[in-house]
Amino acid sequence: MAITVAGPRGLLRELRQTMADAMGAQDRLDKIVKLIADNMRADVCSFYVLRDDGALELFATHGLKSEAVHMTSLRLGEGLVGRIAAEAEPLSLSDAPSHPAFAYRPETGEDPYVAFLGVPVLRAGQILGVLVVQNAETRVYREDETEVLLTVATLLAEMVSTAEFDNLIKPGSDIELRRPRMIEGQVLSEGIALGQVVLHDPRVVVTNFVAEDTDAESERLERAIRTLRVSIDDMFNHGDMQMKSEHRDILESYRMFAYDRGWVRRMREAVAAGLTAEAAVERVQNDTRARMQRQSDPYIRDRLHDLDDLANRLLRVLTGDLKVFGARELPDNAVLVARNMGPAELLEYDRSRLRGVVLEEGGNTSHVAIVARSLGLVAVGQVDNIVSLSETGDDIIVDATTGTVQLRPPPDVEATYADKVRLSAKRQARFAALRDKPSITKDGQEIALFHNSGLIADLDALEETGADGVGLFRTELQFMIASKLPRLGEQVELYKEAIAACGDKPIVFRLLDIGGDKVVPYIRSAAEQNPAMGWRSLRLALDRQGLLRTQVRALLQAAEAKPLKILVPMVTESLEFRQAKNVIEKEHERLVRNGQTPPESIQIGAMIEVPSLLFELDRLLPMSDFISIGSNDLVQFLTAADRTNPRVSRSYDPIALPRLRALRLIAEAAENHGKPLTMCGELAGHPVEALALMAIGITRLSMAASSIGPIKELVRAVNLAPIREEVLAALGNEDPFLSMRDLIKELAARQALPV
Repeated sequence: MAITVAGPRGLLRELRQTMADAMGAQDRLDKIVKLIADNMRADVCSFYVLRDDGALELFATHGLKSEAVHMTSLRLGEGLVGRIAAEAEPLSLSDAPSHPAFAYRPETGEDPYVAFLGVPVLRAGQILGVLVVQNAETRVYREDETEVLLTVATLLAEMVSTAEFDNLIKPGSDIELRRPRMIEGQVLSEGIALGQVVLHDPRVVVTNFVAEDTDAESERLERAIRTLRVSIDDMFNHGDMQMKSEHRDILESYRMFAYDRGWVRRMREAVAAGLTAEAAVERVQNDTRARMQRQSDPYIRDRLHDLDDLANRLLRVLTGDLKVFGARELPDNAVLVARNMGPAELLEYDRSRLRGVVLEEGGNTSHVAIVARSLGLVAVGQVDNIVSLSETGDDIIVDATTGTVQLRPPPDVEATYADKVRLSAKRQARFAALRDKPSITKDGQEIALFHNSGLIADLDALEETGADGVGLFRTELQFMIASKLPRLGEQVELYKEAIAACGDKPIVFRLLDIGGDKVVPYIRSAAEQNPAMGWRSLRLALDRQGLLRTQVRALLQAAEAKPLKILVPMVTESLEFRQAKNVIEKEHERLVRNGQTPPESIQIGAMIEVPSLLFELDRLLPMSDFISIGSNDLVQFLTAADRTNPRVSRSYDPIALPRLRALRLIAEAAENHGKPLTMCGELAGHPVEALALMAIGITRLSMAASSIGPIKELVRAVNLAPIREEVLAALGNEDPFLSMRDLIKELAARQALPV
């Protein structure tokens, strides 16, 4: 007997009513599988749910033995049901027992049934279970029948995600959707944070799945697709997208998917089967995500992110939901979870409620990581697939001592981390006790410790840590978080506040360092293939001298008879430094002519971030009052490794022999010319790296406020002379396998140093 589908839209309406009726969870499931079987004229309909132990448990059936429910299970990959779950693909067979993957369960009483159709139940690309229909007759299920079952599976996925479903789970067990997960990543800002997930770009939540009028839903879908395509075309045709760039490549992927006939056809078919336009987008994206996640080709897996973004963009067009979490909506102990985000986006959140940041991307020297450290936020990056696995409100633990993230942790893990947090508080109390003690090694070498900063809020930490001052104040953060170019008066006010917050302690203002990956929306520039080596920082400032003069003028006015230290970033050659110095000197003369109060003194320093400057040190240093090293960019350029690209940035140790030799060259030149040298890059805040820097003669270190305590503890515990002797001797070693990191760790172990 041929089986015909009796009204898929009618089935969806009945299922929606069943989900709304007052009844127990098991009764609801039992009724659902009976409705599906009756509508599809199937002898059997069964629903299996994937448990957290990897087993697929029979949760409901119509047609098999009722006593098999919650008693029968198959391992992931076992039998036809296990195969569907493992591959996230539908499976249709006219003679299931003859299939080599068939696994017979005698307790179910499925002996009479030969025809088999099964589909995965998916949510956000995750396998939640498998929905199956069977018939006693040998037959071939049609494509429209498969489509009906996939559509119904979308509704079941939402039921599984509700709290009501928990009543069906055996004590001591859980389902895969809510399984605790431990995911490894890269430490961006050390510490431990316990809190709740807040998705930075929250997925649109689809609440209406069943279409009342499929023709109207089809029209809504078509309008949304047209709107989406127009918006992408508009972005693509924008002036700054005409040159080849990374941004243009991303939009190319977006446009390719937006015009993909297969993607659009599958959404149209889902609407025709009775889903709303939003539910159709979600269902198709679930199917696509599940397939792409199982691909080994990294290019295909990378494209999954593009398709996720595009689907979410289409959902926002459909729903008109253009909102993201606002600062006032954050719960207490919020942990931001995002694919990636810029520093300005992070600064928009209410920092009093924010405890941590977890990113799928983002490297240790990315600007969002630097800002997170500056704010004292715990942060971990390179956490694979965290956005898809998380829901806003999930419990989360961010362990940025080991680089692990615990999502939905079990109670014993949460208790263990609560103890760790208490121990961490004791450790912080130990560091606080060092606040007023001198930063001097056991053998009498003074090591000056400074903060890196960029926000007025950071400067309160000066008092807490006992640091010697601010070695680097990143003035660009004010520009990055503003919606328009800050006026002279606004800049003066900020710099005055910063100087006042430091009291008698020195503060070094770095001139505006924007461009490249530090995007300022109101300063337009053409797209560049290599933005890190493009129109940025000092190059931009010298070309836009009005911008530079205004900032220098603001700094001079803010100083008001106090000493002023200005650091010139991204100096490539001594001529550029001379040009920047001329601008500062002319603005100083102008200030005096106008009868305004000049600074008590002005010191102008150069930041060494470009390798070519290493060969101009003897020309540069006589005209500089001090120099600083920006290790983030310097190491990037020395290794030709993009510091934001984890595939290459992890391959190069910043304190390996070639890099330490370069840093030693700078230290020797500064010593010969009698000029103060400060390390302002991220190296200074890590104990092993800090020990290496001290050993090669760099005795002024600037770091995140949270690193002052650990580094001061290290300084006060070390006898530096013997370590310096061995490290300097090793710099002349020609052994290609010599690891400076291993050597420094060994030297630290001899003195039982806290590294």
